[in-house]
Amino acid sequence: MKRNKFIVIGSGRLGANIATSMSERGEDVIIIDATEDSFRKLKDSFSGYQVVGDATDLTLLESSYIKYAKTVVITTDSDNVNIYLSHICYYIYNVPKIFVRLADTDKGRLLEGTYIKAIYPFTLSFNEFRTLNEEEEQS
Repeated sequence: MKRNKFIVIGSGRLGANIATSMSERGEDVIIIDATEDSFRKLKDSFSGYQVVGDATDLTLLESSYIKYAKTVVITTDSDNVNIYLSHICYYIYNVPKIFVRLADTDKGRLLEGTYIKAIYPFTLSFNEFRTLNEEEEQS
């Protein structure tokens, strides 16, 4: 089975921008969101597929070619849903690359022992603040 799909779950600002960027790079992108209105955040250059529905429904995931996914990026606004979906991708569908956004850094423990990569907006923002603050202090 050839894994050639790049799936993004969650079409908020982050998900829509990742989907657009990967589409512009030539990836075969499928973006899933529970509400059709969320796709308005996609740029005009997005050339992938939009799927409206509940990504926690395995039938929807399978009809969205999850078995052919080489990468899944999960960016819904719920840490619990994101962890659940990342585990589904890892344990059931064996997706080779999984990225998940988590607001709560403590929930990263639930990913231990897997190759699922967590993105923490708090950590990224805090590190950027420290860098900017240090630059300011040095000038």
